[in-house]
Amino acid sequence: MGVAAAHPLAADAGLAVLRAGGSAVDAAVAVQAVLTLVEPQSSGIGGGAFLLHFDGQAVSAWDGRETAPAAAGDRAFVGADGEASPLSEAVFGGRAVGTPGVLRMLQAAHRQQGRRPWAELFAPAIALADNGFPIGQRLHTLLTDDPLLRRDPQARAYFYQADGSPHRVGHVLRNPALAAVLRAVAQQGADALHSGPIAQDMVARVRGHAVPGALSLADLAAYAPLQRTPQCADWRAWRVCGMGPPSSGHTVLMQVLGMLDATAPGLAPTVDVTLGVPGAQWLHAYAEASRLAWADRALYLADPAFVPAPAGDWASLLAPAYLQQRAALITGQRMATVQAGEPGGQRSAFAAMADQSEHGTSHLSIVDASGHAVAMTSSVESAFGARVMADGGSGLPGGYLLNNQLTDFSFLPTDAQGRPVANRLQPGKRPLSSMLPTLVFDRADGRLRMVVGSPGGPLAPHFVAKVILGTLAWGLDVQRAADLPNFVQLGGPVLLEPRRFADGTVQALRERGHSVVLLPMASGVHAIERKAGGWFGAADPRREGVVRGE
Repeated sequence: MGVAAAHPLAADAGLAVLRAGGSAVDAAVAVQAVLTLVEPQSSGIGGGAFLLHFDGQAVSAWDGRETAPAAAGDRAFVGADGEASPLSEAVFGGRAVGTPGVLRMLQAAHRQQGRRPWAELFAPAIALADNGFPIGQRLHTLLTDDPLLRRDPQARAYFYQADGSPHRVGHVLRNPALAAVLRAVAQQGADALHSGPIAQDMVARVRGHAVPGALSLADLAAYAPLQRTPQCADWRAWRVCGMGPPSSGHTVLMQVLGMLDATAPGLAPTVDVTLGVPGAQWLHAYAEASRLAWADRALYLADPAFVPAPAGDWASLLAPAYLQQRAALITGQRMATVQAGEPGGQRSAFAAMADQSEHGTSHLSIVDASGHAVAMTSSVESAFGARVMADGGSGLPGGYLLNNQLTDFSFLPTDAQGRPVANRLQPGKRPLSSMLPTLVFDRADGRLRMVVGSPGGPLAPHFVAKVILGTLAWGLDVQRAADLPNFVQLGGPVLLEPRRFADGTVQALRERGHSVVLLPMASGVHAIERKAGGWFGAADPRREGVVRGE
């Protein structure tokens, strides 16, 4: 059994729960509670999550994604000039805050799969919030660089010194306000966040902000997590299960993997991992497959309660014949333009969504003593979310940060021709996400092979693809696969991790027509893989995550 998570203190809390006989879901609750404290830039109880669970027989999929408030308008992020607001402005303040869902989702999953009492699972986070934790280098750097967080009085008083500089690395940061909120949640359940004084405080901060939002007490009270049908697809000898819409991550991942296998012979040869990196020919094919997948994402994917699936079934986007058709477009040179396909022969009446960034997330992978597993990715969206900190009405220092997930909707609801964008902002709607908690099974015997996921916003599917390819196609163990250099394509330039690819590789990509940008990419893969001798975990060396287990 083991836990791979984004911070040592969170992984320690999860392992302690497993050692006490807790289930993978129990451990996930404890890990998320601690991450709210020690990794506030990425996830927390003010945000949302997607969770996959395997109980030894079947996979269940939980949607705890935030929802748009009932009073939200589709032009919330459109300026007076009719143009989309700059992302740097849109993320800040109450306007960007969606109804959080992670706690109600975890409680629903716990009711089905929990073994330990709910209240017990919050004890590690409460103790750490009371006694404090040392600020690490990553949090310190993000606090230093963030231009917005200091503008929130509650956050400024908690994270920063009187001169506006963040507390030093190693400073013990105590959070009595969060401890009080978590005590209430431990005793009253998730309803403590969605009603009563904690909810009233949250709504007051959103609606009373200088950039006010629409969140209401009714929105919080009405929020319900959804148990969805997991989206599973075959790839080579494996069955890969993930979240369907409103997450796009699994669809993008499986489209890319499927198209790579369907490219013309010799275009995407087997990678020689003894060199440590893929070569230009393989990267070219990967980039073109990614561009095709990204075009489909921009046109088709959104909350399924608001947008119909192409050809009546989201699986149409992963049909082998469709992926072969799309892969046939890949040649030896970069395509001049890329358009969405027509899965099932169906044309879309929607407009493609313009490029927008997603940011802060956290992923945890857990396997318990029974071999049951959780892959969960949670988020407050941008680093530090909307930069709105709530204290639950306690008046104590600290608290928790609210998400800015409404900026994951398309800022422009229609295109120049008036066609609606599938992922436009609408009341009660869940914004499109790239999060992709993933479970991989052996098709021959049905045994669980891997639990994996990563933060990274739209980059996350590429980080997960790298690990799946590295382990299942290239023969690496999961840690070596996580260590491989990152390569990403989001429809524009090819992004490569600096100093990890040969100059000749970069030049060869440019000769094929690609623009190449060398960009540090702070992936945060956390994975657990079944090996002959048991479970083997991996934590991405680019962040502070660790693996704990026995």
